[in-house]
Amino acid sequence: MNIHQLPTPLFIAHRGYSACYPENTLAAFNGAIDAGAHMIELDVCLSKDRHLVVIHDETVDRTTNGTGAVKALTMDQLDRLDAGSWFDPRFNTERLPTLAQVLDAAKGHLLVNIEIKPEAFEADGPADAVERQVLNLVRGKNMLDEVLVSSFEWQMLENLRKLEPGIALGLLAEAPADERLIHWYQRINGFSWHPDFRVLTRQQVDSLHDLGARVFPYAVDGRIDSLGMLAMGVDGLIVDDPRQMTARQP
Repeated sequence: MNIHQLPTPLFIAHRGYSACYPENTLAAFNGAIDAGAHMIELDVCLSKDRHLVVIHDETVDRTTNGTGAVKALTMDQLDRLDAGSWFDPRFNTERLPTLAQVLDAAKGHLLVNIEIKPEAFEADGPADAVERQVLNLVRGKNMLDEVLVSSFEWQMLENLRKLEPGIALGLLAEAPADERLIHWYQRINGFSWHPDFRVLTRQQVDSLHDLGARVFPYAVDGRIDSLGMLAMGVDGLIVDDPRQMTARQP
């Protein structure tokens, strides 16, 4: 599948198949593949020793048996944590994956939406800045046409655009689309807008479509009116259960 030739609607598995597997683990991503999702969405942070680790929160407390900030732990320390038992004891062998591991699992099976967390952004842009590392990894695996990079930190997306004209970029937003968002979408030559579904209206969808944007609303808990979103003309849904959402297509 190619990022520029997407099915409509696109079903994006939020943190993998997070309704049935511990989020942001290889089990969740492989589960999404088996469930027929078109794309997986994941979160990337930096470890203390500046490795790309897949985890949503700033700390490991919620989704592992460890404690502390992700950026205060080395990748070796993170790799020792149990990232599955919090969800169900049968997942006690799951670990926090690296982005490289997830890309290897996904390649040739489905597309990947890499959300870079704002806390990983560094304004001074060091040579190994998170966005540079992500881009180098994607290029190295020849997956530029299989990846969409999104973030709430729009400056980081602009940095990526300057580094790679061909990468697909998505603006994440909790607030409704406004002049500022439209300015940034055009500024970075965006690919998509990922709004909180609760702020979405048909008018906003139409406005972003007029700019050539794809609209992929997200819902953290997956409890959304999928039919209502599709009726607004969105291009895809970021959901916890891709199989359930597929079954509810009109």
